[in-house]
Amino acid sequence: MNQPTTMSNERESGDAVITIRTLSETLRPQWDAFVHDHPDGTFFHKSGWAPVLEQSFGHKARYLYAERDGVVVGVLPMTQVGSWLFGKALISTAFCVYGGPLASDVEVESALRAAAVAEMNQLGAERVEFRFRTPRPTDWQQVSGRYATFRRPIHADPEKNLLSIPRKQRAVVRKTIGGGLAAECDADVGRLHRVYSESVRNLGSPVFSRCYFRALIEEFGDECEILTVTDRGEPVASVLSFFFREEVLPYYGGGTAAARRSGANDFMYWEVMRRAGLRGYRVFDFGRSKIGTGAYDFKKNWGFVPEPLVYEFRLRAGCTLPDTSPMNPKLQRYINTWKRLPLPVTNFIGPRLIRGLGLGA
Repeated sequence: MNQPTTMSNERESGDAVITIRTLSETLRPQWDAFVHDHPDGTFFHKSGWAPVLEQSFGHKARYLYAERDGVVVGVLPMTQVGSWLFGKALISTAFCVYGGPLASDVEVESALRAAAVAEMNQLGAERVEFRFRTPRPTDWQQVSGRYATFRRPIHADPEKNLLSIPRKQRAVVRKTIGGGLAAECDADVGRLHRVYSESVRNLGSPVFSRCYFRALIEEFGDECEILTVTDRGEPVASVLSFFFREEVLPYYGGGTAAARRSGANDFMYWEVMRRAGLRGYRVFDFGRSKIGTGAYDFKKNWGFVPEPLVYEFRLRAGCTLPDTSPMNPKLQRYINTWKRLPLPVTNFIGPRLIRGLGLGA
């Protein structure tokens, strides 16, 4: 993580001055406490993402916080990502679905936004990107209609969770429960990566490295967990979930071709939901999906109501917003070619390609 520095960005708020500083290792507990207590805080605001993304991808973390009278009153996690395809950007937060500044009041948020623009200009980046879960009034450019997120309450009683699933999908889940599949929770990154890499290759996306998944497990410890589904002892579906406050977020998941035949993907997400409910978690966050895709429809079939995501941008003078839509003809050519490559090839090349994507909006 970057060494601590004090930025010159100071603003008066009443009788107090807001000072913007760069996160240091010693301040991480205060940062995370602020994130945990803030109503809009998410798992992706946590300070642990800074060392994970630096170590796994070589991206510089630009984690800024606001201080007033010696107290943390705002945080802004940003990642500096450079891509030959999409240009150079500061993203809050890269490889994550949510982000943006968390602030105790509008003055603090304004100060953090101004600091982000100053960082953009200083670094020569083309844009700043904020990934808010809910839209807010702003004069920043907004993009919507590409992604939606899916969240809903869950219960301690597994039967209530099962009954909350629409009838047709519930029948699929019930069939998998008695279909001979087994679920195991552990920290076996190797099994997760073998299943996940095949799944994303089939979707035309580059795969993350094993080292990235290992870094997440090492950094977040009990706040993340791997659940793997086996069919007669063979791993066919696997997912890495995050836990934050009362929420469970199954985040990196996928299944093999065999999983589609056995319904292992349905069983996997049911097991995540069932186990999380029994452990006291009360919100299931199914993550974001591109509108109009199979993943989007899959989550709707589970009874989740899509919540459209609105992402915000501030462009440096003379720069334009890149077209990161999967419907972009240039990207479609890459996607279709990638699907035809052998798995060992995609596993070797994928981690080198994905570092420059940052999962853009």
